[in-house]
Amino acid sequence: MAVDYEKAGVSLEAGYDVVRRIKKHVASTARPGVMGNIGAFGGMFDLSSLGVKEPVLVSGTDGVGTKLKIAFAMDKHDTIGIDAVAMCVNDVLAQGAEPLFFLDYVAQGKTRPEVVEAIVAGVAEGCRQAGCALVGGETAEMPGMYADGEYDIAGYTTGVVEKARLIDGTRVKAGDVLLGIASTGVHSNGFSLVRKIFSDAGLDLHKAYPELDGSVSTDGDPSAPRTAGAPLGLVALTPTRIYVKQVLDVIRHCDVHGVAHITGGGFDENIPRILQEGQGIEIQEGTWEILPIFRFLEAQGRIPHREMFNIFNMGIGMVLAMDAAQVPEAQERLAAFGDRATVIGRVTDRPGVVIL
Repeated sequence: MAVDYEKAGVSLEAGYDVVRRIKKHVASTARPGVMGNIGAFGGMFDLSSLGVKEPVLVSGTDGVGTKLKIAFAMDKHDTIGIDAVAMCVNDVLAQGAEPLFFLDYVAQGKTRPEVVEAIVAGVAEGCRQAGCALVGGETAEMPGMYADGEYDIAGYTTGVVEKARLIDGTRVKAGDVLLGIASTGVHSNGFSLVRKIFSDAGLDLHKAYPELDGSVSTDGDPSAPRTAGAPLGLVALTPTRIYVKQVLDVIRHCDVHGVAHITGGGFDENIPRILQEGQGIEIQEGTWEILPIFRFLEAQGRIPHREMFNIFNMGIGMVLAMDAAQVPEAQERLAAFGDRATVIGRVTDRPGVVIL
């Protein structure tokens, strides 16, 4: 049977090798509440160990999209896993939930154990940044489904929040200020357009462009020295910032009314998701740094400036709505994690998104 499976293009031995390779990465994400070992049919978590009186579970799932195409072209696979985790945990964070555990799904046409290990190492790094455990996943080998050297990855997370502390936007009011937390770059949205811009402009992923100097570090650490001379592909692959630990710290010490994760659809789609009927927002451009990668994309793609805010995060990865009096402490706490945060606008009693 195993021989016949091999003839069909599925390598059982490669699958076993993957499991051997990833065990150490999975183990590095252990946290209180995790039960069982990797390799069981299901991942287990003991919710009673948390001491939450009225637990509300918040779940999220997402992928990385066509940012994967950049990873394939650069043959760099150790940060894509961080992106997969970030897209999920940042979403449940928007409800005030602490991510507890994560599961991943990696599919290839032909299993390459060293590539899968790099991907899962990135997933484990993302889980460590988020404080959640990698409790399981699936590595699928599907001959004929993917081009040689290509794969897909998706993830799923579950978080918990005390019912009385759930953030659902119902407390957001006109006059609340919007505290924007800096992004590390494009994150993991809009890459179909990014790739088209690169292609139409004849840009070389392996070439450094001086216009990109001053981007955040390509490892995604906003407190690290700024990038200079990095090739375009590495700048584009800068991993999505994971905001879990720092935003949870702010939520626990400050009165936060709403949290928006700025993903696909930029400012126009994501910030209104925390507003009440009849409310809108005013954003004051110039109150935060628009990273060089966005200026570069706007110029190379000849994209109308206002439209950029409707597509990309423009240098803001998360937005917190709160009273102005809460801002200094929130900024101080975020700075302790290396994050830059500025007041970028306010909630109004007029529907719509206005960029001033």
